[in-house]
Amino acid sequence: MSKERILLVDDDPNILEVLCMRLESKGFEPFKVKSTEQALSRLKQERYDLVLTDLRMTGLDGMDLLEEIRRMDPELPVIILTAHGSIPNAVEAMQKGAFSYLTKPFEDKEITFHVERALEKRRLEKKIYNLKSLVEDRFSFKNIVGRSRLMQGIFDQVVQAAPSDSTILLTGESGTGKELFSRAIHAHSRRAGGPFITVNCAAIPETLLENELFGHERGSYTGAGASQDGYFLRADGGTIFLDEIGEAPLSIQAKLLRVLQEKEFNPIGSTRSLKVDVRIITATNQNIEKSVEQGKFREDLYYRIHVIPIHIPPLRERKEDIPFLIDHFIRKHSSRVGKKIEGIDPVAVQQLMQQNWPGNVRELENRIEQGMVMARNPVLGSQDFLFDQDEHRHRKFLNFREARDVFEKEYVTHLLKMTGGHVTHAAQMAGKQRADFYNIMKKHGIQREAFRNVSGRPPDAVR
Repeated sequence: MSKERILLVDDDPNILEVLCMRLESKGFEPFKVKSTEQALSRLKQERYDLVLTDLRMTGLDGMDLLEEIRRMDPELPVIILTAHGSIPNAVEAMQKGAFSYLTKPFEDKEITFHVERALEKRRLEKKIYNLKSLVEDRFSFKNIVGRSRLMQGIFDQVVQAAPSDSTILLTGESGTGKELFSRAIHAHSRRAGGPFITVNCAAIPETLLENELFGHERGSYTGAGASQDGYFLRADGGTIFLDEIGEAPLSIQAKLLRVLQEKEFNPIGSTRSLKVDVRIITATNQNIEKSVEQGKFREDLYYRIHVIPIHIPPLRERKEDIPFLIDHFIRKHSSRVGKKIEGIDPVAVQQLMQQNWPGNVRELENRIEQGMVMARNPVLGSQDFLFDQDEHRHRKFLNFREARDVFEKEYVTHLLKMTGGHVTHAAQMAGKQRADFYNIMKKHGIQREAFRNVSGRPPDAVR
């Protein structure tokens, strides 16, 4: 672990030397400067965890330095060193954002106490910032791979819905990314600091589902030796994601309806109602309306969960996203497979784009990982993907015009991805005039904005 860096600012070299020796003995890494001007120069070039500065110095003083630091890095703690007669000025400095002040002469224990407190605050702020950045980066809508016009429309709906507390129904085939969207919605809601609880209604046996959702009281049934909180109580103040809601039995649906309507429920074996403050997001890969017609799903519950319906399209309907997803998965799995894969050749990309992908993005990710494991070269080729012969045999036969259009769209998409959306460069690579290239883009509904900044840090893929 690297030592924490402390910048010492004082025009008295003796003070600087004493401070430096004391802080070094405590395991810190101090740096000495004799003026505010030198301190500002250092702060612009290097990173520090704490600043100790004298209040009274020739030229710009400690108050001037504090104000500049507040502009440059508001989170950087500053401790003011002051003579006994300057305490009112030191108090003013704290009002302007200084962490604390020390009066000269100071004892070793006093310095250590103030420095440790300031650094602990700095460590905590860094930890909070890193956690926030991690959550925002991992679940940010703008970082979900989906640059097609179709997916951008979905993002717009989700961004509008996230800040509210309205119930959301996510529909779409397995592997399209419903859970990832639900987590993104939670991360961008006012409940982001609360719990996010996922429940797969299809994975829990009917006899256990009620207990898992609502909990039970001690002695409510044989073997219930202690009370247990259910998922709804654990999600209080946050969000509960009910995946595969269409699989919930009718007996559970009635209890879910009560939670949605009244925000309360009774644990098994209890006569008391528990109130919860929870947002509900549901998801299904079924046709819920058909289930309602067949009597398998309560109509009143359907209308309660259908407040904001969002349909996530299958991968076959947004194939222009496939090159971006491929790049992401290559970067994601390179370290795990123990190989340095630099990319994939255009022929292989076209071959992958021609598949139907019934398992959607999840299936594509598995296929890319499979190809990376089998690869003998740093650039993935068609030979690295173990396609079933049936995949080729049952692929729809295209007439010449259809085949040309498919190739044209895939070709232009790949060039724009390679050039980061630079149309002139892409046209030059294709041997086309810029105007002709634009006409091809317009023909296939391709937007250059979708390809900008695609060469930077890999975003998280919809799963």
